[in-house]
Amino acid sequence: MRPEELLRSTPQGLYSPAGDFFIDPMRPVPRALVTHGHSDHARAGHGAVLATRQTLDIMAIRYGEGFAGRTQAIAYGESVEVNGVKVAFFPAGHILGSAQIRVEKDGCRIVASGDYKPGRDPTCAPFEPVSCDVLISEATFGLPVFRHPDPTEEMGKLIASLALFPERTHIVGAYALGKAQRVIALLRAAGHDRPILLHGAMERLTAYYEAQGVALGPVKLAREAAADELPGAVVIAPPGSLAEVWSRRFADPVTAFASGWMRIRARARQHGVELPLVISDHADWDDLQHAILATGCNELWVTHGQEDALVHWAGQAGLAARPLHLVGYGEEEEAESGGTPATDKENTASPGEAPAS
Repeated sequence: MRPEELLRSTPQGLYSPAGDFFIDPMRPVPRALVTHGHSDHARAGHGAVLATRQTLDIMAIRYGEGFAGRTQAIAYGESVEVNGVKVAFFPAGHILGSAQIRVEKDGCRIVASGDYKPGRDPTCAPFEPVSCDVLISEATFGLPVFRHPDPTEEMGKLIASLALFPERTHIVGAYALGKAQRVIALLRAAGHDRPILLHGAMERLTAYYEAQGVALGPVKLAREAAADELPGAVVIAPPGSLAEVWSRRFADPVTAFASGWMRIRARARQHGVELPLVISDHADWDDLQHAILATGCNELWVTHGQEDALVHWAGQAGLAARPLHLVGYGEEEEAESGGTPATDKENTASPGEAPAS
């Protein structure tokens, strides 16, 4: 079977003609396989959804229990058949419940990576390379300038700032699903044991992470904190809320933003960020190369992000490669109101933006 008969790009997203299903479709379809709960991949209104239990739970938290006509949970490493196509899910290391999806029929194996991140993250299952003939990879940070630093070193900057400015509240902008919980876990690993204050947009998702066994320590809603608790406190909030009236209750706050895009000087200036923290839940340039080669694939299809650079690298590495030019992924800005399903993604860099030193 030719790869295009098993999986191909359409205006609605990745579609399997052989199995009559979509992967992360951008509008409601009869049958969807969903890689993870971020809103540019997981949308409400499908007739049926196949995903990990944690992704289904997250979709229910964000969209309500009736977000799909019917749902089916699949475990990591489990295989099911969908209209004669063998489907299996594997950890992607992106956020809680995130998965790569391998589809297989008549000797052809394609892996759709979704968003992924190699490296240690205590808030989700670690990324696993999955052998395949064709890999469909994201390229959010698919440029050589993007080499993410050690997240523990970035968190050390926040710890140092807390020690230097004990009288100031530190507000950390972090996407509500995945990044917020990872920042909390990194703070705990760095020895920060004070209660961490949360914007209301983080409450239900953070509680779900804890219910799934992710240890985050004491947290409470920022609106419930007394005035004498604010000096030296860490507040986690959607990036869009940093410029809102909501943040004005904090006296002389230090504004931080945890994102891979904090490598870009213009992004930090745009958000008025005093303390940029380069912490990403996506693979950087080196991670992408290592992950792609580890699959043993002979063909690479590149989805959202910096497609051309990764396609060029793949050609030099001896792989057949092409961009898919899918739209609608990785493009949703953190809403200023915070907490809506559009408030959870790192976004595509603007052309010409230069990386921070």
